[in-house]
Amino acid sequence: MNQFFSSSLPKLPQEINPLTLAYMGDAIYEIYVREYLIAQGISLPQHLQKEATKYVSANAQAKAFYQIKSLLSEDELTILKRGRNAKSGSIPKNAKVSDYRYSTGLEALFGYLYLSGKQSRIQQLMQTILQKDHEEV
Repeated sequence: MNQFFSSSLPKLPQEINPLTLAYMGDAIYEIYVREYLIAQGISLPQHLQKEATKYVSANAQAKAFYQIKSLLSEDELTILKRGRNAKSGSIPKNAKVSDYRYSTGLEALFGYLYLSGKQSRIQQLMQTILQKDHEEV
């Protein structure tokens, strides 16, 4: 993935609002999940959407956090906690509040890693998440 505008960001990635990082991270996480599902041979859009939901729901992302928690550096945990603790102003409809917060934290982490140019780290974490999820699905 290219970072078209990362050199012109107004702030360092760690200084960006955690909800903004989560906004970016949501897209990054979704791209990796979609690529993974297509690589698994799923080709019908309705099946792709149904399967993707199993990975990108707040519940699934909260579970993913616990899968990678022991692999995270202190800096990564700090970013994740900033995202988890950020006040979004929205109330989750289909998730527990705690899952929603960890989901936001995980998305903030992926946004931070992407904007920091750490694609190999994203790939490492996503491989761990998707491998463990694949074993359970």
